[in-house]
This record gives sequence, structure tokens and C-alpha cells, in this order.
Amino acid sequence: MASNSVPANVKKPKSFTGMKIVIHIVCILLAILSILPFWVMIVNSTRSTPEIQQHALSLIPSTHLITNFKILTGKSFHPLVGFMNSIIISTGSTLLNLYFSSLTAYALVAYEWKLRKAFFSFIIGVMMIPAQVTMIGFYQMVYKIGMTNHLIMLILPSIAAPATVFFMRQYLYPTLSMDIVQAARIDGAGEFRIFNTIVLPIMKPALATQAIFLFVSKWNDLFTPLVLLTRQEKYTMPIMVSLLRGDIYKTEYGSIYLGLTLTVLPLIVVYMILSKYIIAGVALGGVKS
Repeated sequence: MASNSVPANVKKPKSFTGMKIVIHIVCILLAILSILPFWVMIVNSTRSTPEIQQHALSLIPSTHLITNFKILTGKSFHPLVGFMNSIIISTGSTLLNLYFSSLTAYALVAYEWKLRKAFFSFIIGVMMIPAQVTMIGFYQMVYKIGMTNHLIMLILPSIAAPATVFFMRQYLYPTLSMDIVQAARIDGAGEFRIFNTIVLPIMKPALATQAIFLFVSKWNDLFTPLVLLTRQEKYTMPIMVSLLRGDIYKTEYGSIYLGLTLTVLPLIVVYMILSKYIIAGVALGGVKS
């Protein structure tokens, strides 16, 4: 019987080796292009304004980091306050968004009820409405109940997230086995216990993927906090960085780049923590297929 395996001593074609080299070169170039803007931003945060104006692009750090930090922390700019406010809003919004959106998606997949298709169509329809359209009514409601300067009003609306529900439902529909759910019900497990101990672990790759996008979008959100927050002690990092464009800061490009660097660092940390779950999910999908 002839074997389909290729002997170890058979050399691979030169065209295959050449293609492999080209792929590696392209990947390296793409990686450099992806990292370069972040590196330039970090380098510019250590340079003075004259250095940035005279030489726009430099890959070598300078020695003005402390000076830029002093300018950054001058007047009403408090990076630590903005950092903590942004962390509270982004983390709280991401957790509420993921949990309740996953719970809604589970209800759309695991249960049979009359208005299920209509409800899912309604969710898709709500996705088409821009958030800016509803901002006037939302602000009026928040103002009437006296919650304009409370961070909780930037967190609670994340419970209703049609886009996340749609994504979770599309992920869960082919992934969740109802036999496991039925077996857990026969064993006496409640619905919330089934969801928390069985469904959520299955959704780890989807949760990690959405967590990155949700955290980044909430961290970079400027419009909603700018509308609801008027006290400086409640400002987020994007608001504080936007304030650097005025007054004496309009020419202090080094401090502006330092503020941007402080804003980006948490996003990089979140991605590094959650990226392994995304890779694991992709690998698991490849094995199943």
C-alpha cells in the first residue's frame, strides 16, 4: 500500500521557500507600520515643542519628558483624576455590556417564544439609529433627575447594547449545544447557574473580542462625557487631553503627545491581556472545522 506521507529527505520546492520568505517580509513590514505611529507618539512625548516643529519625525527619544509632565500637570489638568474616572467608566461599562448582552443573546438562542424573531429584528433596527440622535432626550432625562455630574450615568446605559447582543447571538447560535443545557436542567441547575457556569465559559473568545472593542470605545468616548460632565473632578482623560489645545497648551506639543501616550497605555494593556483568548478562540474554531 502506497503511503501518502512525504519522506523527510525530500526537499521542498524553491518556489515554496521563496513564497515563505516573501510572506515573512510582508508581515514584518506590516508590523513595523503598525508599531511606528505609537513609537513616534512616545518619542514626541519626550521632545520639546521646538524639536517637534523643526523635525516632525524622529525615532530617538529626547530629554524633555519631565518638563512636558510638569506642563501637563499645570493649571487644571489632573491626569490621575482623569485616568481613574476613565478606568471606572470603561471597566464598569464593559462588564455590564458584556454580561447583559450575553444574557440577552442566550435568551434569543436557548428559548422558544412567540416574539423572538420580532425582538431580534427590533434589535437590528435599533442598531441603525445613531447615538447622537437620542442624546438630546437622554440629556434632558439625566438633567431632570439631577444626575448630570455622576459617572454612573455614563455606565448604566451600557446595559442596553444592540450591537453587542447581535454579535453574541451570532456567535452563540452555532456554538451552544442545547443538549448540555438540557442535561444541566435535568440535574437541577437553575437558568442563571447554567448561564454563569456553562454558557459564559463557552463564550470566552467572543467576550474577549467584544471587551477590547467596548473598552476602547468607552475609553476614547469624548462626546457623551463632554455633554454630561461639567465638574473638573469628573473629567475623563479624553476631555482633559482635548483641553490641551487651548490656552498656553496650544503650542506645547510635547505635553499633548504625553497626554495622548497616557491615554493609549491602558488600551495596550487591555489588548495584551485579552488577545490570548481571541487567539485561543480562533485556534479552537480551526480545530472544529
